[in-house]
Parts: sequence; structure tokens; C-alpha cells
Amino acid sequence: MLSRIPDFAGVQGPVVTVVMDGVGQRREDAGNAVSAALTPTLDRLAAEAPSVLLRAHGTAVGMPSDDDMGNSEVGHNALGSGQVYAQGAALVSDAIASGAIFGGSAWQEVAGNAARDGATLHLIGLLSDGNVHSHDAHLRALVMAARGAGVRRVRVHVLLDGRDVPETSALDYLRPFESFLAGLRSPDFDALIASGGGRMQITMDRYEADWDMVARGWAVHVHGEGARFPDAESAVLAHRSAAPGIIDQDLPAFVIADGSGPVGRIRDGDSVVLFNFRGDRAIEITRAFEDETLAAFARGPRPKVVFAGMLQYDGDLKLPARFLVAPPAIRDTMGEHLARAGVSQLAISETQKFGHVTYFWNGNRSTPFDERFERWIEIPSDRVPFEQRPWMKAAEITDALIAELQTGRYRSARVNYANGDMVGHTGNFAAAVMAVETVDLALSRLLPAIDALGGVALITADHGNAEEMYELDRKTGATSRTAEGRIRAKTSHTLNPVPLYLHDRVTGGRLGLRQDADAGLSNVAATTLHLLGLRAPAMWRPSLLEVAPR
Repeated sequence: MLSRIPDFAGVQGPVVTVVMDGVGQRREDAGNAVSAALTPTLDRLAAEAPSVLLRAHGTAVGMPSDDDMGNSEVGHNALGSGQVYAQGAALVSDAIASGAIFGGSAWQEVAGNAARDGATLHLIGLLSDGNVHSHDAHLRALVMAARGAGVRRVRVHVLLDGRDVPETSALDYLRPFESFLAGLRSPDFDALIASGGGRMQITMDRYEADWDMVARGWAVHVHGEGARFPDAESAVLAHRSAAPGIIDQDLPAFVIADGSGPVGRIRDGDSVVLFNFRGDRAIEITRAFEDETLAAFARGPRPKVVFAGMLQYDGDLKLPARFLVAPPAIRDTMGEHLARAGVSQLAISETQKFGHVTYFWNGNRSTPFDERFERWIEIPSDRVPFEQRPWMKAAEITDALIAELQTGRYRSARVNYANGDMVGHTGNFAAAVMAVETVDLALSRLLPAIDALGGVALITADHGNAEEMYELDRKTGATSRTAEGRIRAKTSHTLNPVPLYLHDRVTGGRLGLRQDADAGLSNVAATTLHLLGLRAPAMWRPSLLEVAPR
């Protein structure tokens, strides 16, 4: 049970944690949509409010090394749990290095089934080294292990990135991977790319925002239905020629075919591995393979396959039933401790980030710990390209959040504004500037409402993105350009820190934030409890709050 802090009873009103998704901090102005934006509220916080920079990437959020960018999944895990857990990328890399993944029952089932005469092993996932949803080194390890296990036929269904890696880098991954497969092929081992498309066009929808994406992926992966090409490189070049300026994440679907038709439909008796390790964009395609009653789209004949995920993407829903690497068991989260203590909580965002303030925040749990004390509100996202409506649903989220806070029911609330991240991923600088300005406008409305209730706000981010919209030369800091002289847009997350501001208009300046060079997202949970007058569990990273004596 949580105990009270004897010399600080906490603030009287609600403690609201605001996550400005994808709004990192960087001094340089080149490609910086945050510094280019008109942000009077954030400017005031930077000038007047207690603040500290937080690490939001690398080992601070459980990634393998500090060269690895953070992401929304691990960021919200850290924010909600107050701890640092080894995350998907590190877990998978360790399991491959030790060989444990290939000694497990799931791989034995998948490979054993695929090694039967006439069967195929299909590998579906994101082809890049972004290390956010997948890593191509993991894919190569699976292909090699399949050959070693006696599998004779492998088909790879590639999702093209351009989001966690440079926006038009698809061929930088496809060409060496094709060479890798060619080097393995023999009379006893046949490995080919079978289908693919951009990650924002097929397969990788999340939070049921657009099941049509999954339907398009299902059509090419399973049924071999779609535009046909002799190889993946030809598909990419043809789609780029048809739509000049298109980036990889938006490339249409394609099917690889020869004179006999598609080279790799998924058929009865085959094995399928989804090699993405991150859960949010893996759940729907997993359901398409495993849910017998799924009605979200017309699947047509559903092949009977041995299906496995790289990890289990949803522990509550047991999706998938078979997985190669056990996910981190995240325990003792803030949501769980507050619910047990009877402290009321509110979580709110739009569809695109709803799961982050609920599922990921609660340690990869799909349902509240106790519905009496935890309410979740989802504002449906628009289904349009984010650069066309960079304001997204920030106004509607703010309306609903203020109305709920004014009921007086909540001691703690958390909200995610998705704009900086979702628009930042498009590579559209002007739209990203508008996205950041939208978040600032939302804060200008929200913070006075919190003041009126005697509450305080912690304003932070889960990782960087919008503050670095151009690809930069790490040695010189100069912007990178294409051969045609166009600035290369950066669509991925960054390695930059994020701010943590403490907005306090109710204690007369008693509250501050302790400066700590090692401070990270996982310090926010204990800081939140401190503001509520509660002592954090011993396993959490410490509070950054400083309280001056009266």
C-alpha cells in the first residue's frame, strides 16, 4: 500500500500529466518545428516554471544501447511504471544471441511444421533497422535458423519503413536483403520476398483506426492479390515513378510474381511468424490470423496455419497464443498502486495514442485495474493523412478533459496530445509547426482550468520527433540533401531529451524540480505521487520534486 508523506500532504486539486507526444528539446533551429512554432505557453513555462530535461531514449527506456531512439511504447511504459524494463528490442536480441529463442517451444512448433514436405515458413514484418518495431538483423537470424532447422521454403512479406529510418531508404534495406537471400538459396533452400508495401498503407494499423490497412495487407500476403512485379525493387521504383515525392511508408502494396503467379501466398498447412516485436501495430494482423469470428473485414478463405508473434503483443487478450520471446513482465505500475489505494484516475487521448495512456501506461494491460477508480476516454481520430489536419483532435481532447476535471472526481489524470509525433512522422515541416502550435493552444486552455481546481500539471513528452524534422550530418550538423538538392526530411524519432515542466499556480512557489543529469521518463511516476502527497514504491526511480518548507 502507498503511504503518506508526513511533511507534504500534496496539492489540493488534480495532478495532471500532459504528454506532448514527439515534442523533444533541441537547441539548433535547422529543421526544428518546435522552435519555429509560435508557442507562448511553452515559452512561458520554459522561462518561469521549474523544469528539467529527461532522457527518453536508449538505456533510460530499456533499449539495448544509447544509440537507440525511444518510442511511444517504451516511453509510456516508463512513464506509467516508474521503472526501466528491458524492452522488446533488447529482449529479442538477447534471446537470439543466447539461442534461447530457437530452443523454445514456439519456434520448434513453427519450424517443425514448416519443415514438412510442401509447407512454407512466411515471415511478415518491418524491413529496417529502426529498432522501434523490428530489426532486420532479427529477420536474418530467423531465416538462417529456418534453414538450419530443415525448412526448405521461406517467403518474406516486407513492410517498408521510411518512418523510423530515412523516408526514402527502402532500397538501402531491400538490396542487401535480396543479396542475403540469394546467398542462401540452394537446391534444398528456397527463400524469396513474396509481397510488401508501405507500413502506413498495409498491415500495420493500430487501435482499430483503419482496418482497411489490414485488409490490404491480408490481400497481398495471404491471397496474392494486388499489383504484380518481378521483384521488390521493381515495385518500389515503379510506385515512386507513378507518384513522384512519395515516401516509403506510403508506398502501395505489391505482390511478387513469376510466370506461374504469386511466389508466396499463405496457404493451409504453412507457418507464419510476425517478426515485429512491438505490440501496438501487430495486434490487428495477429487477430486476422487467430480470431475465428473477426468481422472487421472480409478475409475470404482463412488459411489454417501455425502462427507466432515475435512477442506476445497483448497479455490480457493472449495475442498471439504462440510467441517466440516472452515480453517484459511490467509490475507495480502507477495505475495499479493508485487503484489499490482508491485514488481516482482519468486517462484520455484520441485513437492514435489512446492505447499509450492506457495499455502501455498500465504495463501492457488492456483493461483498468479497477474500473471504480480508473476511467478511460477515447476521442475517435480522423482517418485522413495527418499532415492534412495537423490539429488532429487536440481541441476535442481538451474539451473533454476540462469537463471531466471540473466534475471533481479525479485526483490524477493523464493525457496524450498526439500531434507532434503523428504529424512529425509525415516529414512535412510546415504541418509539424502547426501541430506544435496546436498543442500549445491546447495547453493555454487546459492549464487555467487546472489552476481553478487547485491542481498542478506535469508537462513532458515520451520521445523526440518534431524538433528534428531534417536529416542532419552528425559530424557537421548540416542538413542532408538529395542529389536533386532537396532537404531530406526526417520522419523518425530522435535521440534528443524531452522537457519536464511543473506548472504550479497554487502553492505560492513552494514546488521545484531537482536537477539530475540521469533523470529520465521513469522519474515522472514518483514525482506524480509526490505531488499527491504519497510515497513512491521502493522499486521506482526517485521523485524529482522539491518542496520548500512553509
